[in-house]
Amino acid sequence: MRVLHFYKTYRSESYGGIEQTIYQLCKCSSASGIESEVLTLSDNPDPAELMYEGHKVHRVKLDLQIASTGFSFTALKRFAQLAAEVDIVHYHFPWPFMDLAHFVTRMNKPSVVTYHSDIVRYKTLLQLYRPLMHRFLDSVDAIVATSPNYLQTSSVLAGYRDKTQVIPIGLDKDNYPAPSATRMEEWRKRIGPRFFLFVGVIRYYKGLHILLDAARGTDYPIVIVGAGPIEQELKRRADEQGLRNVIFLGTVSDEDKAALLQLSYAIVFPSHLRSEAFGISLLEGAMYGKPMISSEIGTGTSYINNHGETGLVVPPSDPEAFRQAMQQLWDNPGQVQAMGTRAQARYQKLFTARLMGESYATLYRDVLAMHGQTETQVSLGT
Repeated sequence: MRVLHFYKTYRSESYGGIEQTIYQLCKCSSASGIESEVLTLSDNPDPAELMYEGHKVHRVKLDLQIASTGFSFTALKRFAQLAAEVDIVHYHFPWPFMDLAHFVTRMNKPSVVTYHSDIVRYKTLLQLYRPLMHRFLDSVDAIVATSPNYLQTSSVLAGYRDKTQVIPIGLDKDNYPAPSATRMEEWRKRIGPRFFLFVGVIRYYKGLHILLDAARGTDYPIVIVGAGPIEQELKRRADEQGLRNVIFLGTVSDEDKAALLQLSYAIVFPSHLRSEAFGISLLEGAMYGKPMISSEIGTGTSYINNHGETGLVVPPSDPEAFRQAMQQLWDNPGQVQAMGTRAQARYQKLFTARLMGESYATLYRDVLAMHGQTETQVSLGT
């Protein structure tokens, strides 16, 4: 069975949560007999086609960006060509140009949409886009929400309960490098034996200003890994507040990230807006057996981090509550160890890439059946 994933960016150039989800799906689906390909946009699509860790990535020229939406004239023709060759088209929402491409090319293959997030930031433009969005969601065969929390709280998904199922995002720890003993020791010497860790792209909805406010008056190390649009603004804020215990590392290698996850005391994840629909870096912490501190925003973050079991969940945009949660974990190493153990067990039960791949393979077969096809038929090209 051949599946085409369609999204505006991909991990070969960009490392956000949706890109990571597509990557994990491409890697884990092969065990279920699925051949995955990706079509994405690029500032410099040379080469136009490449192999990325075992799967094919097709790249077309990004022509312009409007409100975080990439547009490409050549993508329409390429999408039509590739969709004709595969058995299922797998869309990743939100990306309004994708909806447009679906209708302009008159795509008629079995289709699945992973609904990663509501559109939160561009409320005025959303009003203009809403008719196209609903027409698109009406037209696809199946919709996937990444957590029961998001399905329950999304006003958009409320209108599609009959065609929506929950498949949580999963990770495969084997895809993460094992850091060398030398690298581990280097980080121990540089940061110390205990530290809180944040990992992620530094965007407006990550709530890092809340974390900085929570750090005031404390002395435990807080390490921030990642880069992004508001990175310099946050660094200035930390300097103005005299936060010598906050360490900005910027972008690090995969080996260094794995080392920091392994060495960290606990994960801090202060995202305060629904734009944070799941929280893959939060899940990475659980995968490494770390307790978590996150905010209750009605999304997948509170599905990963179950309050009192795997960590602590506090009200959003509340630096004092976040500070108290950090203090509680800092002062109670036994609780930290127990929560970390339970976090890792929850990951193993609900969030492995193997489970995600098997769940999507079942969904793909169900969608083919809606069109009167079987997996055997598509494999034989009949």
